[in-house]
Amino acid sequence: MERSILKDIEKWDVEGRRKPLILMGARQVGKTWLMDEFARKHYPNDTVCVNFMKNHVLRESFESINLDPQTVIETISINTGKKIVPGKTLLVLDEIQESPRALTALKFFNEDMPELAVMSAGSLLGLAIDRRNKKNRKGADVSKASFPVGKVTFIDVPPMTFEEFLVAIGEDIKCEVLKNRKWETVNLFNKTFCGYLRKYYFIGGMPEAVLAYREEKDFRLVRKVQKSILKAYDEDFVKHADGTLLSKIRLLWRSIPAQLAKENKKFLYTALREGARAREYEVALQWLDDAGMTRIVRNVSTPLMPLAAYENFGAFKLYAHDVGLIGAMSEIPQQVLLEGSSIFTHFKGALTEQFVLQELMAYGIGTHYWSPDNSRAELEFIVQVGSKICPIEAKAEKNLRAKSLMAYIEKFKPEKAIRLSTSERMSHGVLEEYPLYSIHEMLMDLVT
Repeated sequence: MERSILKDIEKWDVEGRRKPLILMGARQVGKTWLMDEFARKHYPNDTVCVNFMKNHVLRESFESINLDPQTVIETISINTGKKIVPGKTLLVLDEIQESPRALTALKFFNEDMPELAVMSAGSLLGLAIDRRNKKNRKGADVSKASFPVGKVTFIDVPPMTFEEFLVAIGEDIKCEVLKNRKWETVNLFNKTFCGYLRKYYFIGGMPEAVLAYREEKDFRLVRKVQKSILKAYDEDFVKHADGTLLSKIRLLWRSIPAQLAKENKKFLYTALREGARAREYEVALQWLDDAGMTRIVRNVSTPLMPLAAYENFGAFKLYAHDVGLIGAMSEIPQQVLLEGSSIFTHFKGALTEQFVLQELMAYGIGTHYWSPDNSRAELEFIVQVGSKICPIEAKAEKNLRAKSLMAYIEKFKPEKAIRLSTSERMSHGVLEEYPLYSIHEMLMDLVT
């Protein structure tokens, strides 16, 4: 299956003074596959791969060895029986979160051996990094616990996008028509594209779920894969948290579908339990965020640049990282795929908002939502693209009424406003109408 993020890894590989690379993302979004695929294409005979989860001997060795690059590569060479040649070899350190000192070693590779291509990834890596930083701030031994801030390059790995999904299931031609923004043709096949979008809402972008559908065309198998992923997440909760923190993490994670099902999707701690307060759940919320499993979208009431300066930290929405997993958590049956547009209105648009959010983030667009003070109006997303601030309304089906968006346009007079729905591509002056499945193309238009 093709992943566009491979191009980002290829750019990293040819950078001058290249830093070690860390692939970030939730469990099972395809980080290991990306490293293997990159190695196969660009270092077919010169890759040395270490998995710290499986190689306990090497993991234990890192606890005592000097972390200078020469000692590290000699230790790995002895363990693997493979020679590592700086400037020629690709060194892959998988499940690196299992060895905190291997994380620290990345600093010395950057400083003392930049000619060696080093890439790494791991489950819950963001959580491991956060722990390293906290221990360091408390004065722990830097050689054992520090993280090489500023010494590495990060690339976030999201679930597969809708366009990647189309290519994966063999719809390359339709994907190309969409990418080329041939709107007349796209509009002609709007119902067909919406049909694929319904499938994507159910399957999501987790590579194993997409692969299951591509090979078997069996939605029951897809759901089985999703349930397996959710079980693995729960096992991570148990492995890395305990006691009160464990129960709070589970409560937050499992509450996401219900929170998004509300008409007002602002996250409410009181929906977790009566009397709950933000301070009680701050650590658990940060845990899920560090694990790459949740996406926090904060409120802004004043849409000025930069948006981050106008965030309201007390008001936010909480999303998961994959729309298919939201459906699995909610037990949405496969039969909804046979009911036309019903899946788009299920949860009052919850799946639609989740889809739009993950598409925007997959293309590197940070998001907020807008709601004015003392008003029930709410605009699902507001984004900053270059020097432009653009409001985005996301509707679950064809909907030509946009009260919140119209209120925003009247008040702030934006250069352009976007409405995403199942309607065809149209223009109405300032208001631009895009099909939900064309978010990438909408962003391209915003840039140009």
